[in-house]
Parts: sequence; structure tokens; C-alpha cells
Amino acid sequence: MADGHDGLDGIDGGIAIVGMAGRFPGARDLGEFWRNLRGGVESVRFLSREEMARLGAPAAAVDDPAWVPAVALPDGIDEFDAPFFGISPREAEILDPQHRLFLEACWAALEDAGQVPDAPAGVTAVFGGATTSTYLLFNLARNPRVAATVDPLQLIVGNAVDSLPTRVSYKLNLKGASHAVQCACSTSLVAVHVACQALLNQECDLALAGGVSINVGQRAGYRFQDDSILSPDGHCRAFDAAAGGTVFGGGVGVVVLRRLEDALAARDTVRAVIRGSAVNNDGAVKVGYTAPSVDGQAAVVAEALAVAGLAGSDGSDGIGAETIGYVEGHGTGTALGDPIEIQALTKAFRKLTRQRGFAALGTVKSNIGHLDIAAGIAGLIKTVLALEHGEIPPSLHFERPNPRIDFAASPVYVSRALAPWERKGAPRRAGVSSFGFGGTNAHVVLEEAPVAPARPAANRPWHLLVLSAKTAAALAAATANLAAWFQSHPEADLGDVAYTLLAGRRVFSHRRIAVCRDAADAAACLAALDPARVLDAVDREGAGTGSEELRDGSDGVLLEVGSGRTEDSDLAHLLTAAGRLWLAGQRLDAEKLFAGQQRRRVPLPTYPFERHRYWIEPGEALTLPDGEPGASPAQTLHPRPALATAWVAPQGEIEERIAALWREVLGVAEPGAHDSFLELGGDSLLATRLMARLREDFAIELGMERLFERPTIAGVAAALVEARAAAAGDDLARLLAEVQALSDEELERELTAEEER
Repeated sequence: MADGHDGLDGIDGGIAIVGMAGRFPGARDLGEFWRNLRGGVESVRFLSREEMARLGAPAAAVDDPAWVPAVALPDGIDEFDAPFFGISPREAEILDPQHRLFLEACWAALEDAGQVPDAPAGVTAVFGGATTSTYLLFNLARNPRVAATVDPLQLIVGNAVDSLPTRVSYKLNLKGASHAVQCACSTSLVAVHVACQALLNQECDLALAGGVSINVGQRAGYRFQDDSILSPDGHCRAFDAAAGGTVFGGGVGVVVLRRLEDALAARDTVRAVIRGSAVNNDGAVKVGYTAPSVDGQAAVVAEALAVAGLAGSDGSDGIGAETIGYVEGHGTGTALGDPIEIQALTKAFRKLTRQRGFAALGTVKSNIGHLDIAAGIAGLIKTVLALEHGEIPPSLHFERPNPRIDFAASPVYVSRALAPWERKGAPRRAGVSSFGFGGTNAHVVLEEAPVAPARPAANRPWHLLVLSAKTAAALAAATANLAAWFQSHPEADLGDVAYTLLAGRRVFSHRRIAVCRDAADAAACLAALDPARVLDAVDREGAGTGSEELRDGSDGVLLEVGSGRTEDSDLAHLLTAAGRLWLAGQRLDAEKLFAGQQRRRVPLPTYPFERHRYWIEPGEALTLPDGEPGASPAQTLHPRPALATAWVAPQGEIEERIAALWREVLGVAEPGAHDSFLELGGDSLLATRLMARLREDFAIELGMERLFERPTIAGVAAALVEARAAAAGDDLARLLAEVQALSDEELERELTAEEER
């Protein structure tokens, strides 16, 4: 939290930003994002001829002087941790990369907020949007293998924007409102406004809001055309005399919102406060549907300022609007858009104050390009980071003001270099704008976090750290990440870290504990992995053990209470014993373990997703194995995920035939005979596909309920055998009934005829 200042009007009506996550061009996380911003790094990449060809640029583009080989996309858009979310490889391949990135970002944002992602504190809503699925249009729809093997409904569900927030709610078990917000470039900031309203109306307790944009058609650059909004050279020179257009990019950003009074009561780390937000539309009073409007933009800024309590109508000085120290502009770098935006800001602020040039102006588009649907959330996250660090980062490529912009009469000046953000007797405050094609405008007023409430000094000399992950490799990565975090945060309160790890993380099967004194001790301990201090266990549904002496062959757990032969302190030994209970699968109550300490949830490294490539290129040939006519199309198979169930090879012809169908439907190379269809990523849509294939191959109708009752290869095989036996029994019964219905004479004639045949 920030220090030294109270909020504008106390805590009433404020919305706290308590968690954030994002992936942007040149930035795998928000730490890298901030370093790039404050360092003035442009994250637009310029491709070589070879890269252009490899990424799908038209052959003529390589030598076309109008082709701009500029790309602004995050790394790894083709990768995803499908097993972590229980998604099969086949489903992951057809899932729009936007859905994948948004799902991972929502999980990370909740962890950043210190909330257990699939069991957060209170009713949690999800609001977000995405760009139209170019992955569906350019890759899946052009691939004959997809048409031959994938249910059309599955394609729609995996790529429609409607499914973006609801998939998050399903996978994270969130029970609040969940729906898409779509209004072009302003989408993600409008999603934040909608989330604020839901919180203020008591419709939810937490809200995830944001957006994602990944356009696979942008991977190789673009062709410049005169009078378009695209930059002729791949640089976005917002508000500059040389501005010629923007560069479209991609990324994902999500924030976790909570009513400020609730966040303070729960001792959350408040990263910033939303004091006011507003949304409107230009209507018809402008030159065209996609054109911006001075009146519309000015009105939305003025309304947001009024909601924040900064507005007035007499035009006098000193009423608070000049406490806005920074404005994150829409800033597309277009000849029409930039002057209109500054005119609108001037008009909105002139109603409130006569002061000029008091707010720095910048735009994240000069760093990472125009992120379309995700543009607003990128600007919001940038501004929150600036408030936290007390620095205003530079807006790039600004040398001379656009001659159509009257900066001298405006409230803003372009931020040309990294500068300290002075408070000037009031909390740091900022505005964030986002304007969309079609005229939906959004503006948010931010304020730095209030002073953290005083709390009693913690006097425990030791603390228990718990870590867990789904795999051994992920646990190792999580440990290394936390050790590195401690090294870069030597001032960290170890008690807050320990509380957050226990109260704000889901527990997985691979577990690790360490009992440490302070941040320096934790960094050294976790980096060295001293077996005397760092203890591990794996909990696989009752299998032997984030320690065999804990178990005696029964369901009980043996716990040594005294320090025995050890020389540790009593507290360290007691915490180690509690940690051993946790390793053995017992639940530790964080509130009781930290009773009387008033611990805070603090931002920590989030889950280290183990991403693998799930991608279908357009136009892949429809190949048949061994050239056999009618054989199934060749397809990519992925390794079996780590499951609690031991792998057992399918036995016999029936199980092997069923396993082949599972490989086709799920995309898993070697499904085991006792692997659960659901744990391998199966769902109702994939089950429908599997049932159809079983019916084709075995000529037996096996009800869907039979699959979910016995969701393994061995179970389905047994069900098929039983169904065959039942069918055979039914046939025999019908035959006997027919025979019994015949008279003696008819029966004798039938037998004679049969003998003659």
C-alpha cells in the first residue's frame, strides 16, 4: 500500500484493486511490464525476411515496400497448461488462444490478490471480452482435419467470445454473474466499469474484469495503406507531429476488484482505488461511425470526475480536479484521434479548473501497440503500477507536438521521460481513458491506495512456509520463484508471506514446507533446499508420503509434540510439526494459526504454469496412416498428464479399440486402462463425440450415463460387454417367444424347411 495519505472521501464508494495479472508484448508478467515501461522500452518486434515467411506472410509481402514487418504480440500464444485446468489436449488445440490466456490470467490475478482461485472469499463475478476469433477463421476453419474430427458445436464453444468469462467461472468454480462485454477498443475498461457497478450494487463480493486480444493474422506484420489507421513504419507516435497511425498488438490483462471497506477489513493489499468511472456513447453527432467525438469523450471524462467527487460547475480553481497528476490517454497516434482527445480533456477539465499543464499525459500504445479489446486494461494496469511506484513513465516517440493540438491551453503535457510523481499535498490521482469504434467511451479515475491500518507488531521469530503444485517440476519452479522473490524483497514481512501462502493458495498433491526466521533466511533456505529444513511429500489419494513416519498404515497421523532430540526452538519445532500435518494431507486453519496477528494478504509469485504447444496450423494436409482408404486423419498426440492413477496398459482387443477412440477424442497418446475420462480433460461435449464413435465401431448404443458411471477404458469395455450380453439375451428371448407362439404344425414345417435348406 501507499503511505502517508488518506483517500478523497474516506472509504465509502471506493473500489479497491486487490489483484492484477497480465501478459503483454515483451512482458511475461507485470514485473517485466513495469521494467519496460519505466525504462522506455518499445516492445514492437521487427521481423526478418525468414521470420515473415515462417509466420505466414504472403510470398509477395517479403519484397513489398508497403509491408510493415512489425509485430506486437506476447510470446507463447500457442502454449497453454491444459492439464492444470483439466482440459484435454484435443480440446486445448481447438480452444482459441484468447480463452487460454484469459483463463490463466484470471487464476494468476486471484492468486495475486491472495485468494484461493477456486474458492475465493465471497461471490465472485467475471466480466471480460475478446477479439473475434481469428484462430477459428484463419487456422481451424481452413484445416480439413478439424472438419473431419471435431464437432462443430465444440468449435463454437471453444472460440466464441460468449464462452470467455463463463469458462473461467466453470473452471474456477465462481458463482457470481459471468458474461461477456463487447464494445470494440473500449471493451476491457468498460468491463472494469461494469464490475464496479456490480460491486457497488452488492451483486458480488469480488469481481474479475479485463480483456484479451490475440489476432493470429498479425503474426507476420501488416500491409500499410494510405489513409488507414495503421502506422507506416511500425511505431506509434501518439500526440506527435509525425504521428501517422497505430500498431495493433495483443495481450491480456485482468484485475481483481473488491469494495474498499471489505478489502481493508480483510487486510488485503490494496494496489489502487477506483474513485469513479463512467461509460457513454457518442451517438450520431460525429463525422462517421468509427470517428471519435469531442463531446462524447468530454462528457464521459466529466462524468467520471463527478462520480469521483472532483467535479464542480462554477469553473473556479481549487476544487480538486488539478490533483489529477497523470492521464493515461487512448493515444492511438492518428491524425484525427489525438487532437480530438486533447480537445475533449480540455473541455472536461475547463469546467472544473482554470489551471493548465498540471497533469502528465502518456499512452501505453507507444510501448506495446494498440491492444484492441485489451487496450483499456493495459492502460489501467500501467497506471496502477505508476501509482504504486510513485513514478510516471515516459510516452515514447514524442519529439514535437502535433500542430493541431493546443497543449498550452490544455490541462496536460506529454510525459517525455521517467519522472517522480509528486503528491502536491494530496494523494496521487490519475485518469484512464479508452474509446472504442462505434463510440462507446470509458474513463476511470484512480487514486493511490490509502494508508494501511496500524496493527500490533508481530513477535514470532519463526514462520511456516507452505508450497504446493500439481507436478514435481512445477513445485521446483514455484520454490525457485519464491526464493528469487525473497532475494529482491529483503524487507518483506515473513509472517504476511506465510499467511498468504496458507490462506490464499489452493493445495495440490506435490507439497513442500520450510520453517524460516525472515526473508533472508527464507531466500537462502529455499534456494539451498536443505533436506533438514525443507520437507516434501506427495499426496495421491491416500498414497504414502508443502514423510513416512507420519503414517502407521492406518488413516491416523502420528505427531511428535515435544522437541525430542532436536535443538530447534520450541516454536520452530511446533511449526514444523504443523507443517508435517499439512504434508500428510491435513488442513491447517490459517486464521487460527495466525490468531491475534492481523496478517495481510500480499502479492507473491503466482502458479508457474507448465505450458506446452497446442496449435493447429491452417491448411495442413489430410494425411492417412499407411495410405489406408477411410482411415482416420492423422493428428497430433500429447503426453498423458500426471494423474493420481497409476498407468496400466489396456488389455485385450476391446480395451485397445476403446483406447484408440480415446486417443482420437482426447488427443492423449497413451491413455491408461484405469485413467478417468474426466481427469484426462473429457467433458460433456467430448463425451457426446466419444459415444458416437463407440456406436459406430461397436454397433451398440451405450447411454451417456454409463460413461459417467464408469469413466475409464476398462469400465467402458465392461459396460460394452454387458450391453452385448444384454442385447444377445434380448435376441434369444425374442426367438423363444416366437417359437412358443408357433403351433406344433407350424413348428414342424419350420424345422423341415430349415433341414431342407
